[in-house]
Amino acid sequence: MNTNINIENLRKDAVDIFHQGFACSESVIYAIRKHFELDIPDDAIAMSSGFPWGLGGGGCICGALAGGTMCIGFLYGRRVPGDPKINRCFELTKELHDYFREACGGTCCRVLTRGMERNSPERKAQCTQFVSDTVTKVAEIIIRETKKDLKEV
Repeated sequence: MNTNINIENLRKDAVDIFHQGFACSESVIYAIRKHFELDIPDDAIAMSSGFPWGLGGGGCICGALAGGTMCIGFLYGRRVPGDPKINRCFELTKELHDYFREACGGTCCRVLTRGMERNSPERKAQCTQFVSDTVTKVAEIIIRETKKDLKEV
């Protein structure tokens, strides 16, 4: 895994792919995969396609936050029942959640976008910022945790 990340390039790639047609969740996963050189399959991006607009338009959790959570789960989640590493995944996910809630003003898409039309420039600009902020925070968590793991080895 590459941890020598240029955060500005990471943010730019996430925003660029968002403007090219990927949604918020897909854009976060795409950029994290690309810059950290992770072996995340295209299927993971496809699995995140239902998250935008608050779970397919339902207005619940922001897709950028959901995509970031998927990246944390990929790296720190468990793969077998009962694995206690789930506790670290929960801790890191809560960190991302709390950051997002504070930085963006909530976590619920319908609350964050209240009064904005789905395809309006105003909403696109706001969601672009959410993608940029989220991909940055996820990258910071991964870099910090990787350094911590290397110190323990």
